[in-house]
Amino acid sequence: MGFLIKLLAYAAGVAAASWLLDGIRFTGPSNGSAELQEKVLPLLGVALILALVNTFIRPILNVLSLPITILTLGLFLLVVNGLMLWLASRIADYFDLGFRVTGFWPAVIGAMVITVVGWVVDAAVGDE
Repeated sequence: MGFLIKLLAYAAGVAAASWLLDGIRFTGPSNGSAELQEKVLPLLGVALILALVNTFIRPILNVLSLPITILTLGLFLLVVNGLMLWLASRIADYFDLGFRVTGFWPAVIGAMVITVVGWVVDAAVGDE
């Protein structure tokens, strides 16, 4: 049940980031019911990829970047989070999900948006 909530939180965060930022987008229709029908499954696919990347690859990068993270007082973790979103975009591109992150700054800001939305969803649902 916890993984499903985390997956839905990632999906909500990715949807919010793609809605708010020009550098993060899904290809396909841009309005109406066709947009909803053609983007729900890719959105869930990207959320699954992002969850798997954050589960398996992010801890390794956090350990490897520990000295620079300490030196920057934790701000380098924003870069690591942005890299995880960019990597999820590249993997989604391999699976032809139509998800694009077009640069470094959209990835970093998008990772911050996804994190904030995840916090909101976690606060609304709570840990039971």
